[in-house]
Amino acid sequence: MTDDTSDASESIDADGPDDDEVVRTAAEAAEGIVFKHYDQSAVTDLDITVTFEEGVLDVDVYLNAPEDADPDREAVAQEAVETAGEAVDELFAE
Repeated sequence: MTDDTSDASESIDADGPDDDEVVRTAAEAAEGIVFKHYDQSAVTDLDITVTFEEGVLDVDVYLNAPEDADPDREAVAQEAVETAGEAVDELFAE
């Protein structure tokens, strides 16, 4: 006898993106937003941390750019986080 619940989860996991693809997609999307707004030479430090565990995506963006940069660093970091989440949503919708 098989457990239908376990079989269903396995088939969902097999059809969807794997965890590495989710993390890579989110990180690339976040990085793309940062460098859309700033020249790479203006960014002195960028750290994008992405985890995807048990269906939960966590994105953290640390951005060090000039304080007088336009747009605001915090706004760009927030946009990067939001865009990463949207990119993963689109990945699962495919």
